[in-house]
Amino acid sequence: MFRRIRKTILCLCLIPIFLSMTFSYRITESLYRTIPEKLVLPVETGITQASYDVIVAGTDPEGIMAAISAARNGLKVLLVDGRNRTILGGLMTLGWLNSLDLNKAPVNYRLWDKAVFLDKGLFQEWYEGIRGTSFDVNHAANLFHRMVAAEPNIDLVMNTREMAPIMEGHNAVGMRIVKADGTEERVNSKAIIDATQDADIAAAAGAEYTMGREDLGDPNSEMAVTLVFKLSGVTSEVWDELKHHKNTGYDDRSIWGYQEAREYVSSKPKRVKIRSLNIGRQDGDTILINTMQIYGIHPLEPASVQEGLRIGEEEAPLIVDYLKKNFKEFSSLEFAGTAPELYVRETRHIRGEYRLTMADLMQNRDQWDAIAYGSYQVDIQSPNSSNTGAILMSPKQYGVPFRCLVPLKVDGLLVVGRSASFDTLPHGSARVIPLGMATGQAAGAAVKLALERGVSLRDMSRSKDDISELRKRLMQQGMDLRMRHFATPEYAKHKDYPGLLAAVSLGLTIGGYDNKGWALDEASDPKRFAYQLRVVQKKYPEFLSRELEPAALAAESVKRPLTLKQAASMLAMVANAQVVGKNAEEALLAKGWLKQDTLNLISRKDKLTNGDTFMLIRDVLQYGLGVTFI
Repeated sequence: MFRRIRKTILCLCLIPIFLSMTFSYRITESLYRTIPEKLVLPVETGITQASYDVIVAGTDPEGIMAAISAARNGLKVLLVDGRNRTILGGLMTLGWLNSLDLNKAPVNYRLWDKAVFLDKGLFQEWYEGIRGTSFDVNHAANLFHRMVAAEPNIDLVMNTREMAPIMEGHNAVGMRIVKADGTEERVNSKAIIDATQDADIAAAAGAEYTMGREDLGDPNSEMAVTLVFKLSGVTSEVWDELKHHKNTGYDDRSIWGYQEAREYVSSKPKRVKIRSLNIGRQDGDTILINTMQIYGIHPLEPASVQEGLRIGEEEAPLIVDYLKKNFKEFSSLEFAGTAPELYVRETRHIRGEYRLTMADLMQNRDQWDAIAYGSYQVDIQSPNSSNTGAILMSPKQYGVPFRCLVPLKVDGLLVVGRSASFDTLPHGSARVIPLGMATGQAAGAAVKLALERGVSLRDMSRSKDDISELRKRLMQQGMDLRMRHFATPEYAKHKDYPGLLAAVSLGLTIGGYDNKGWALDEASDPKRFAYQLRVVQKKYPEFLSRELEPAALAAESVKRPLTLKQAASMLAMVANAQVVGKNAEEALLAKGWLKQDTLNLISRKDKLTNGDTFMLIRDVLQYGLGVTFI
């Protein structure tokens, strides 16, 4: 009897294991198709009425999700493209960015290796359709087309020549659309969702914004653009060889690594170079590679965009030749073309009712009006050929407020995607498409609620009752808006953590993938501190107006420890603080720009650490200028 029970228990235990193996096999089997799909163009309805509940401008994934969300909430939607496109999906399907930067939930993966994503909702629905961290662009486009076509409440207009908001004072009340045949229509709407990559509609409506790294005092810099290219001839054997290159990560559809590729010397070293390879497998025998970094391109200027495409098209075959000659895994592959559009990472950053900060990410902060959550690392791509870029840090989970979608000074309009109200540094994480798709879903539902309650989108963003109802509806519609519980990061327990928040917000230090690169207890030196002050001066030139003495930047200064006396003197100098009859430390204390509690935390005044210097900078900015990083 006991033996029979034991056998029964064993069989019952094996069933879920067998089912799991079978399910895993089926998913893996469905990830790849030997014969790629043929692209099916979307069915355009045209503009069928004079007025809509909402116009969604932009057919990137964020706009598609906004339109579907609004339609499923019972609104009549016009989804319109303004970039001469004939297919849906934008950056994914025309920029060929076919590898996903995913927002994974901070959960224990030891017993369950299937990723748990933040937000879920429409993104999860779409992801289940493509099944993989990388995808075939035709398959992705066709899936977008089917999802839009399934919504009778969506009218679709593609390949327009121009689109612009119609304004009544500060209120967006519709759009002027110049269609492909040159005819113009003026269409009224009760709201607009701007899902263009660059917040074009919001900017034209008069919304405030910063450009690129302007909020760091560097308005002429923004992250590099990329032209993705294609290789053909990939068999199962070649794919296996590509995956098993040294120090390279991979899954069924994606490969990342090949750090040695950075040694490639381009034909235009100041304008283009490559980084490590991100490889996404398509159906059939092709792969797409995201590696090229092109500098000096101004994405809001059409002529500059064309120059970027030309530079990339000329360089791509040279890169492929280099890969074929230097990596045996690539030797049998052939160059098969470049993407129709550039991958642009950064342009406008709208100023909204709330602006996402690095402190939000460092503190893994939830928000009372969070309508989406992010966790992707803060990936800052290089702005020029002499800058390598960096992973600033890796948050566990942070909330994106609805207020980030509501631009200042413009009513009746929401901005979703990478150009929403994010500071340039946290934008390095919040810009990823899955998070943008979640903001799109939230925007579509928000318009419905605002119309229902007869309130403006701005007033709704300030109402805890309205936002509570919005979050409730989003969760009923498949979104996951839970904030997970996890241990406080070690860096947040350090005595110099307030200074670290300031330093990270100013771009003075890098934590890396593991958040251990801050080196708070490592000794600083005069040269390092001088360069940090010069970075801060860029952001606050009126307050920190004086240049440092050349001696502070001398090469030999790196060999000496930084003392408190030196640091205080340098701070007083750049802040133009008058030191009369006192040393600099006493003068800054007397002004209230340094606090004694901060100085008491310094264990060695003859050998300051990085953490000490961050705290000094934080004090001077907070108590001298009134700037806080919390």
